[in-house]
Amino acid sequence: MLFHISLYIGLGLVMVTAMALMILKIGKLLGDCPASGRAARAAAVTIATGYGMIGFGGVALVGSTIPLMDIGVIGVLPALGFAALCLGLGFGHAVATLRAVVREALTPPHAAPTTPDPLASAA
Repeated sequence: MLFHISLYIGLGLVMVTAMALMILKIGKLLGDCPASGRAARAAAVTIATGYGMIGFGGVALVGSTIPLMDIGVIGVLPALGFAALCLGLGFGHAVATLRAVVREALTPPHAAPTTPDPLASAA
């Protein structure tokens, strides 16, 4: 049983590490923009750190159910698939958050002049 749990934890940590490194890589690519570069790099580090901690906690939480199932190596596969599904959903949310930070950092285009409201000028 210890081997199965160790195998699961090892593979789960590899998945978390790979996705956190992808977040950092995306942040580095977005950081090449002169307008939003600093915000993208800072957000990527912050988001990747949070993702790593939440991902590791999720992997540990799902891994704690392996002894409860007590079905040997067959129990590792559904647990690993469930962890991969949850990590993938979290990764999508992390990248969307990174995109939102970059969008906020860009200067807004100048708004077109608005036409006066005829009802407001009548009062």
